[in-house]
Amino acid sequence: MAGQALPGAVEQLDAIRSGYTFDAAALELGAALDGESAHADAPVRVPLSTLNRHGLVAGATGTGKTKTLQAMAEQLSAQGVPVFLADIKGDLSGLTEPGADNPKVSERAASVGQEWTPTASPVEFLSLGGQGKGVPIRATVTSFGPTLLSKVLGLNSTQESSLGLVFHYADAHGLALLDLKDLREVIMFLTSDEGKDELKAIGGLSKQTAGVILRELTTFANQGADVFFGEPEFDTAELLRTAQDGHGIISCLELADVQDRPQLFSTFLMWLLADLFQDLPEVGDAEKPKLVFFFDEAHLLFNDASKEFLDSIEQTVRLIRSKGVGIFFVTQSPKDVPAGVLAQLGSRVQHALRAFTPDDAKALKAAARTYPKSSYDLEELLTQLGTGEAVVTVLSENGAPTPVAWTRMRAPQSLMSPASAITVDGVITASPLNAKYAEAVDRESAYELLRQRLDPQTGQAPEHGDTPGGRQPLPDALPRDGASREAPRDSRRSDQDEGGFLGSVMSNPAVRSMMRSAGTALGREITRSIFGTSRRRRR
Repeated sequence: MAGQALPGAVEQLDAIRSGYTFDAAALELGAALDGESAHADAPVRVPLSTLNRHGLVAGATGTGKTKTLQAMAEQLSAQGVPVFLADIKGDLSGLTEPGADNPKVSERAASVGQEWTPTASPVEFLSLGGQGKGVPIRATVTSFGPTLLSKVLGLNSTQESSLGLVFHYADAHGLALLDLKDLREVIMFLTSDEGKDELKAIGGLSKQTAGVILRELTTFANQGADVFFGEPEFDTAELLRTAQDGHGIISCLELADVQDRPQLFSTFLMWLLADLFQDLPEVGDAEKPKLVFFFDEAHLLFNDASKEFLDSIEQTVRLIRSKGVGIFFVTQSPKDVPAGVLAQLGSRVQHALRAFTPDDAKALKAAARTYPKSSYDLEELLTQLGTGEAVVTVLSENGAPTPVAWTRMRAPQSLMSPASAITVDGVITASPLNAKYAEAVDRESAYELLRQRLDPQTGQAPEHGDTPGGRQPLPDALPRDGASREAPRDSRRSDQDEGGFLGSVMSNPAVRSMMRSAGTALGREITRSIFGTSRRRRR
């Protein structure tokens, strides 16, 4: 197909020229191809104002997805939009260094009308629990919640419901679940002779099911996953920052060292989105998004997920756009994304697909059917695309799909290979986040409260294993107002930061009084989000 103009190419180019002409700010994706060459006078673009309608970047390995992400991220940053990227292979660290000019880059830039200039972007390097290079991201177990944790542990629906009861028990008794050992200790207590009456009182939780959950947690922790949970918990507001020059900061999450725990990192990304959803106010239609979130290896999130979990993802995707957050799912094939989610993705950048097997051929047909009608034979075109080429359609400023465009994508202006270790280490060391999150904190929580009996004279806990007479009986609810054990998340945000319906509810003095009252389980549950995550009150 390459080297020969397609039938109807002139008409198609005219449609692209008119369909991608926008008055407002836009990202430049590339230029239209006609089978012979690229046409710089037919640019393919996406309006910034529609990026909160989400998108898909798909294609087989080696077709140019990573470079597309890189080019989009650096342009978003230049226009003041913060970006979150999950870096699976370590290829995106080059964003922090200017690109290297070479004849191929110059040729590509000229063919699409790009004024290519070596440019670096402001980058923060993050890592899950310090596994890999970057500022550690941690979440408390109570904030992560039973729904997402069940997905990570591979629990069935019955076990997930039972885990929810354990969380409810800990909530009701003021037992802060900060890390995995806190949760294990609560389950061990409930399955012990001392806690059997408490277990019966919960209802619906059998000792056998509790034992299964406990074994899964122990295995999970033994794999080294316990470093991802604890304090200080990462404040997702850090993802919304801009640099002093107005550029949006690109938060690059290093994931190379956790590829043997794929369910963990995909679910952890969903936690970030759920937390953002809870905290951000409604913004409606805006000139540009507050954040664009690239969800790489998206298929891992959906694999083996229950219908309820998929429904929660769909609801999050549908609702978070009103908070000004755009999500791009990045995967090999559109079939990796459930239909209910795929239907909400306004922008499509589809790199080449392969059709080596009957399943591949079926996926190819399905991918072609997701595009608006065009003069292209998409089933053929999608298998013939060259590296750095894609089939694109986006939403125009008025919300209508743009014409399907066979596109040669722009070249990134940052380094198209991993940055040097010296550069990455320097960025991490200089980061203002490093002082806030680098060192883990292990304060009093459920583990200590259940393991030890406080000395009433000193207020200090005796050494592990030295408490005579067993555990101290638990009251119905431990006082939490003003106590350090109450909030695994600190007062990093004020009550006034919350928007939408939840914000209006929380602004009611009676509700806030209820939230602060000791032992009020409802006060804890009202902050549970779509995924059952819980944001402790920040005061």
